[in-house]
Amino acid sequence: MTKYLLKRLLRGLFSIVIVVTIVMAMIYTALDRQLIFAQDPNYSKMGNNDKISYRYRKWQEYGYLDYVPYADYINRLAREGEIDDATRDEAVAIGRKPENDSELVAKYVKQFTEYYESQGFTVQRENALVAGRGKKLAKGGQQILFAYRDKPLISRLVTYFTGMLTVDNIHAVPEEYDIGERRLTFTTHDPAYGENTFSPAIMGNGTKHKYLLYFNDQFPFIHQNLVTLNLGKSYSVNSGIDVVQTLTETQGSYVTSTVHFPTGIVEQSADDLHSATFIPGSLETSKVVQDRFTDDYTNVTTHKSGMSRIGYSFVIGILASFMAYLLGVPLGVIMARNKDGLLDKLGTIYIVFIIAVPSLAYIFVFKAIGGSLGLPTTFDVNSSGKLMYLLPIISLALPSVANLMKWLRRYMIDQMNSDYVKFARSGGMSENEIFFKHIFKNAAIPIIHGIPGTVLFAMTGAIITERVYVVPGAGDLLTRAIGMYDNGVIVGMTLFYALLSVVSIILGDILMSIIDPRISFTKESR
Repeated sequence: MTKYLLKRLLRGLFSIVIVVTIVMAMIYTALDRQLIFAQDPNYSKMGNNDKISYRYRKWQEYGYLDYVPYADYINRLAREGEIDDATRDEAVAIGRKPENDSELVAKYVKQFTEYYESQGFTVQRENALVAGRGKKLAKGGQQILFAYRDKPLISRLVTYFTGMLTVDNIHAVPEEYDIGERRLTFTTHDPAYGENTFSPAIMGNGTKHKYLLYFNDQFPFIHQNLVTLNLGKSYSVNSGIDVVQTLTETQGSYVTSTVHFPTGIVEQSADDLHSATFIPGSLETSKVVQDRFTDDYTNVTTHKSGMSRIGYSFVIGILASFMAYLLGVPLGVIMARNKDGLLDKLGTIYIVFIIAVPSLAYIFVFKAIGGSLGLPTTFDVNSSGKLMYLLPIISLALPSVANLMKWLRRYMIDQMNSDYVKFARSGGMSENEIFFKHIFKNAAIPIIHGIPGTVLFAMTGAIITERVYVVPGAGDLLTRAIGMYDNGVIVGMTLFYALLSVVSIILGDILMSIIDPRISFTKESR
């Protein structure tokens, strides 16, 4: 069994890599990279030169290419001491045309070009154009010079997977910042709760996170920031935030509690000090920050009243799954026991309706019916009402009911025609005993295999259902990311879905072997 599971896991991990590779190839190769600016309000307002620089900076940020402006190259030479400030100021000022460059500028332009072309970059020089005047060169304007290189798919994959797990350490903050002694500190009295409260924690200086391990009254009670899972950074849906944090951070209105800030101020605040991360120079940004913090660990998240995206998706998905099994299994049994009867025909009509009608259509039908009955048709994260869950749960459950009815009916009818059923009947067993002790038990095994997948995939959310009912869940996040060409979120969610698929298949196999001892995943020699 162990050997089988290991092989299954390795094959699953290989499949995940293949899936992510295909998605990355589609996003970064097949799709026009200009599409990321379709909904960018800043881009349309820029002049031509600004557009060129902005375009390449964004392409670098989104992971399409490596981009080096000529000015950055000259500034790097100055930082490294190869040129002085006066030379830097003169070398940066390239002319409107190459032949107008000074001798010094021409020297460094040539050096820039030769160096980056030897590294596989394309060096490009663009005119400073007047916005709205076609190709006319701006009076007194300069040209811009830069180098760029498309990122190979293999390089992008290696970078993505090697950076997926990060372990915080005291050298996470760059050495250029003077932050005092870099160390880890164990305390039995967490400063966030006050000096008189026993609450152990491990805190760091030089680490990315201020708190590496801490305790609170929220499940699972022990929390850590030492190891971080990175699925990719969002660039538009939740700009600058990793997909994992986007999925797991709470939503809604602020929830305040008594917070003991590092300077000693105690006040009602929604700030979560346990999420504090290092932001260089942030202590000097405002007096509000200076009054509360003693170092640059000032970037904190806030406590909110609602659940996370995974939380909403999981609650709705689990309740919908429970409803589906509660209705689908008995109805499937009834159809099988009344094969070709009235109940079987009515069930078949329902199954055909669910299969034939597009899911978006009957979701809107359920929404219209629910609205006419006075039920909430949109989700409100700030509402404490439970009725807003009802329509999404029903819309998500009814197709699953049809699917369970269809397959359970089929499996049970197949079992009815088996030789062992005929043998049991000839042995004098009653029809009810045959049905429940043999037929139903065997027919239920494939259905049981899907239970772990049902539970796990509840976390991924229902893309169409969440979009229609405005549920701020994981499925809604994916549709928004696709609409806004947020490549980091799309790849991250793909990996998330793929991981859950592999785990659900393995758990389904384990559950089947537990339910039916006849199922074995080992090869016994004879």
